[in-house]
Amino acid sequence: MSGARISALATLRSQIERIETAEVVHQHDRVALGHSEADTALKGGLARAAIHEVFCEGRQGAAATGFVMGLAGRVSARRPLLWVRQDFSEIETGALSMSGLSELGLDPRRVVMVRAADVESALRTSADALACDALGAVVLELWGETRQFDLVASRKLTLAAQSSGVTGLMLRMAAQPLPSTAETRWMLRAAHSPPGSAWSAWGAPRFDAELLRNRHGPCGRWIMEWNCDECQFSEPSTYPQPVAAAPAHRQDSAVFRQRRAG
Repeated sequence: MSGARISALATLRSQIERIETAEVVHQHDRVALGHSEADTALKGGLARAAIHEVFCEGRQGAAATGFVMGLAGRVSARRPLLWVRQDFSEIETGALSMSGLSELGLDPRRVVMVRAADVESALRTSADALACDALGAVVLELWGETRQFDLVASRKLTLAAQSSGVTGLMLRMAAQPLPSTAETRWMLRAAHSPPGSAWSAWGAPRFDAELLRNRHGPCGRWIMEWNCDECQFSEPSTYPQPVAAAPAHRQDSAVFRQRRAG
């Protein structure tokens, strides 16, 4: 066996050992999302100090962005949040709305936006940010298929997250899942919101969230509702619809049928 191959194997063993050691250190550090079935599948909640992937079709970008905002709000624990966006992603989906963050119950003053010219710059920035333990979470948003984000790049992000304790959230729009070191992988779609109150034109945000990969538990699919006041997810609320009374001038249908039968 050549010296280069022996060196490469030694490096891989060292990286695997670092991942396994970091998993032992952070294995109990989880934050509950608020949705009981999802939290049960996740063994208590979303793992911190790990990478989590959220995929969606291009037309579902708004729903996936809202879901990632909710996850970031849960795991960041009131610490600063760094959001790294590829320039092309902003061209396709538009700029993030800080007022939208406020409506979701999150503090936009804790969000730092970084625009990257290309995928390589976005990956480098995210890796550097994940190594900073002053942050609560790092969101990396990429659009479309990209060969630069391979298993090696994923491993680098995972190692950085595990060494610092910072959580990484990958938002992948219009892309197909590939092998990675992510702790969980989600597929997001928009779900119908419940009817709003008399003084509100909008109902609570709802997400059709499918857990495609879970390294430490089962997968599943749930409708998850975001509670903007509590800043957490929950099971869909029940909103009973009022039944309109029959007009006073109209005969009851049962009485009408009896009269016809007579």
